[in-house]
Amino acid sequence: MESARLAVFAPVDSTARVEAVIRRLTDAIALGLLADGEQLPSEAELAGQLGVSTVTLREALMALRQQGMVETRRGRGGGSFVRLPSDLDLGSLLRGYAVEELRDLGDHYAAIAGAAARLAAQRALPSDLAPILRSLDEMAEADWDGRLRRLDGRFHVEIAAASQSARLTQEEIRLQADIGPLLWLSRDEHHEMAKRNLFDQHRAIVEAIRAGEGDQARELAERHVLDAVDHLIELRLRLQE
Repeated sequence: MESARLAVFAPVDSTARVEAVIRRLTDAIALGLLADGEQLPSEAELAGQLGVSTVTLREALMALRQQGMVETRRGRGGGSFVRLPSDLDLGSLLRGYAVEELRDLGDHYAAIAGAAARLAAQRALPSDLAPILRSLDEMAEADWDGRLRRLDGRFHVEIAAASQSARLTQEEIRLQADIGPLLWLSRDEHHEMAKRNLFDQHRAIVEAIRAGEGDQARELAERHVLDAVDHLIELRLRLQE
């Protein structure tokens, strides 16, 4: 997961830096790239990594504490520690999206996921594939719960990291946080069958990347996203009935 974590701690955009830091860390925590209970780097170190002032960082950390995503402890062994958020009410979240918004978001995400998979097939080294394969193994053992959903998100971020594009990786993290939990709704009706289908699709994408088949990897990744979006839109339409 090292490449994905490097993208998390890369410098943020020069505009609206407090909001950018909040968004970067929130997405990383929600996806499990930063583990529950993990201690963040010191304020000076983290500010330097993100390319912001310590004042900006402290303001962002204050907002994250108010959201319950970071806990600050004082004294020896103190610092800022990650707190994993509770699972979302995904049904209520889905009602906030119109069908047209879901389709547009899905098209954008499919384009990002497809480009990342194609570049990963062209550029990935064996060391880049190791965390992806490890996530696959963990998903095979995980129960159908929030942990499996976070592993699914981590898997896709690791593919983007294997593309060796920091911008694609950061966009994948952002989109996973935006639409990843919603896409999980489309797989949540028949758990064991859905889990097997999900695993098979992931395995096919990884095999295409390992074989250096960029076009096939792109097509599989795009189809993986678009199929889930189609099911999600069906669920959204049912909520209107």
